[in-house]
This record gives sequence, C-alpha cells and structure tokens, in this order.
Amino acid sequence: MTTAAAPQPTIDFAKAGGLVPGIVQDAATGQMLMLGFLNEESYRLSLESGFVTFFSRTRNKLWMKGETSGNRLKIVSLRTDCDFDTLLFQVEVEGDGLVCHEGTVSCFTKEIELGK
Repeated sequence: MTTAAAPQPTIDFAKAGGLVPGIVQDAATGQMLMLGFLNEESYRLSLESGFVTFFSRTRNKLWMKGETSGNRLKIVSLRTDCDFDTLLFQVEVEGDGLVCHEGTVSCFTKEIELGK
C-alpha cells in the first residue's frame, strides 16, 4: 500500500510584493548563515536544482549563491513558517564554507550592544 505524499504548501509571494525572505542555516551546526529574498522563479529553481537561488533586489536578477565563489548552498531540508511567507533552508555549504561576501562563514558577525 502506498501513501500519498502531502501536498506542497503554497508560498505567499503576494504578501510582500512578490518576494519572501529565505533564511539559510547550516544543517550540521545550526548556525544562521545569511538571509536573502526569493521570488516565485528563484523558489522554483531552488527546488529544481537542489541549490539555493535568490532574487537580488539591488541587481534585479536571479543569482545562485556561490555561482562564482564555489560556496554553493546545497539544500538538505526546506521549511516554511506558519504564514507561508518565509522560508528556512537548511543547507550543506560547498567550497571553503565562507558564505558571506566579506569572507566569513556567516553574514551575522556585527554585534549590536543592548542597553546603551
């Protein structure tokens, strides 16, 4: 007996003008690596290729993270939030593992002091 697969959730691209945030997390360590935005086409390409593809708001074009650096983000798992308007990619980083364009593993390196 075969069990039918659960239907894919419908991501709400309309809510924020055609884009949804995509949070990228290292699947092995849990470290948050970066945040990017996806439109419907970059989401489809991510699902088809198995590698995270974003939509660049500044360049107004699609870009696969790591296409030039070699630090591609291979999707291990993908989830959406309860409102279907944010994606969480758990990934394995290919290449040297430096995801940020500043040469660090994570883009989240700038600490903000609280209570000042």
